[in-house]
Amino acid sequence: MKKHNFSAGPCILPAEVMQKASQAVLELDGIGLSLIEISHRSKEFVAIMENARSLALELLGLEGKGYQALFLQGGASMQFLMTAFNLLDKKAGYVNTGTWSQKAIKEARLFGEIVEVASSQEDNFKYIPKGYAIPSDLDYLHLTSNNTIYGTQIKEFPKTDVPLVCDMSSDIFSRQLDFSQFDLIYAGAQKNMGPAGATLVVVKEDILGKVSRKIPSMMDYSVHIAKESMFNTPPVFAVYVSMLTMQWLKDLGGIAAIEEINERKANLIYSEIELNPVFYGVAAKEDRSIMNATFNITDDELKDVFDDMCKEAGISGINGHRSVGGYRASMYNALPMESVGVLVDIMSELEKKG
Repeated sequence: MKKHNFSAGPCILPAEVMQKASQAVLELDGIGLSLIEISHRSKEFVAIMENARSLALELLGLEGKGYQALFLQGGASMQFLMTAFNLLDKKAGYVNTGTWSQKAIKEARLFGEIVEVASSQEDNFKYIPKGYAIPSDLDYLHLTSNNTIYGTQIKEFPKTDVPLVCDMSSDIFSRQLDFSQFDLIYAGAQKNMGPAGATLVVVKEDILGKVSRKIPSMMDYSVHIAKESMFNTPPVFAVYVSMLTMQWLKDLGGIAAIEEINERKANLIYSEIELNPVFYGVAAKEDRSIMNATFNITDDELKDVFDDMCKEAGISGINGHRSVGGYRASMYNALPMESVGVLVDIMSELEKKG
């Protein structure tokens, strides 16, 4: 039985994407060779890379607006370093909304002064800070749009003349935004795009070339732009699957279509959490993520019963992050409504048993 996959990442991918990707591992488009054994300089893979980069800009509505899309390696964790390497000359601001923000801050401090303009750490990151002042002399302001561990999500981004950098690893392509408000976006593939191994970076070219330091070639966005994401051998499988997933999303109707589905999934589970006295939500209501619903059980004696019911129903990956405990239902783009329905039915059934 195919399980209901609520894993926080790597996570569920569309079934048709998995089928096409598995076939390509055996043989790519009838060429007599596997995707993972052909040259990355071959016309077949060059076309895949070009299509992937083009689809990213198209889905985000950034075509012809001075942006470049790159597929790089090292995960979002490498981007904690690369963003500062390329953009931080004197001082940058960071909004601290959780573990990944903290890791980004740690790396950026190697390159210059960091101002923590706002934080929700004092309440264990259960909310998104709001109404904070943004210094005008920042090289950039760094945000994390969605926090997988704590289940919070920025609903409204600050209006500022300071360049905005955003880690969108866990909610890229999930909701409509004016993506042109950001000067640089990065996202690990393993949430809404593909398997781990590739990282999407979308950068406005005119923000580059302003730091005084020398940047190693492998860390330089300008080098990767000039080489069209082919400076070194790219992660061909992850890029290919990301391309397929973005094409799947485009065929579905794009971000507008998937946002509607994601909202329905989120409303279903949050309604159950609100109405069911056996459970309670962790994140502040106004900041709840549509990607990661975090919740806990009110009676510890029911935990084993709930866990067994989930296992029996084929529900996988709902344990909360090891640092916070409880439960976390990750509802990325490819998770079907049916899976959320199964989880909600079990939660409702547990209330009757309790």
